[in-house]
Amino acid sequence: MAQQLHFEKHLLGGSAQPLRLAFVTDPLAGMKAWKDSTIAMMRAGEHHGHEVFAIDSASLCWRRPEAHHPGGVYGEARHLHLRPDDHDWFRETGCEWRPLKSFDAVVMRRDPPFDSEYLAATWLLERAEAEGVKVFNRPRALRDHSEKLAIAEFPQFAPETLVARDLNQLQHFIDEQRDVIVKPLDAMGGAGIFRIHRNDPNRNVILETLTGDGRQTIMAQRYLPEISLGDKRILLIGGKAVPWCLARIPKAGETRGNLAAGGTGVAQELTARDREIAETLAPLLLKRGLMLVGIDVIGDHLTEINVTSPTCMVEIRQQTGFDAAGAFITAIEHACGLS
Repeated sequence: MAQQLHFEKHLLGGSAQPLRLAFVTDPLAGMKAWKDSTIAMMRAGEHHGHEVFAIDSASLCWRRPEAHHPGGVYGEARHLHLRPDDHDWFRETGCEWRPLKSFDAVVMRRDPPFDSEYLAATWLLERAEAEGVKVFNRPRALRDHSEKLAIAEFPQFAPETLVARDLNQLQHFIDEQRDVIVKPLDAMGGAGIFRIHRNDPNRNVILETLTGDGRQTIMAQRYLPEISLGDKRILLIGGKAVPWCLARIPKAGETRGNLAAGGTGVAQELTARDREIAETLAPLLLKRGLMLVGIDVIGDHLTEINVTSPTCMVEIRQQTGFDAAGAFITAIEHACGLS
């Protein structure tokens, strides 16, 4: 209840001083307003009285300062007016190349995979930080926290897990645990996730395919039957846990709860174990520059720490009325020195 009140008192209105907020995103044409947390944040930003811009991550660039050019990190910024219509959700009121230091805050919301281009974007955003730009989540923190492997820092909450590319190690783990989930380290939305039983006739080919015959590191975790009750996404905003999670329940015949894989999202209040995990991680991750984090919990176990573009804000608000996107904008306001 204390956490609920902590958030709610900041959701009653916008700031008296408008900010210029730039969201670094994938192409706008591919975004789905009826479920996209980034668009929910943009709408919340405008509701709080701020100017909202979108920068396609592909347009980020750096130029050395010269006599005829100020240099620094730039991007093609589209000035947006947000609309309530989910099929026609914005109007573009201007588009120009702008230095990132002209914005009060930059929000990195490009989706995985965390490939070489994502890495390049974090390098560019880190240069923008050096120019004085406030970037959320911090580029270095994005690089330092593999969404799968970050749970290794918190083994007391994690299920039995192996991260490896050695096929013998992976085979031994499957024999030992008997029923496991295997997944790539750089995907999202349930892509590339397999369940392997000890006696599965396809276990060899699955491991060979996922690891590229031992050339690619993957994660294997003991299968948690509690997945039938949902893969819980818990949002951490500004060092605090949102009091509602979204339990993503697999459809019949599936082991993946991801909404992108057909799971059904059901909002639930946090359990005591959920709070224990969330309250341990949230302040520590905030100190590292992770303003927004989405942790995944199955049963009593922490399975992932999502830092690139955590989602589920829209579903939580639809089912509970809790405005996580608004809470995030309030956290940005505080970080920018607004009361």
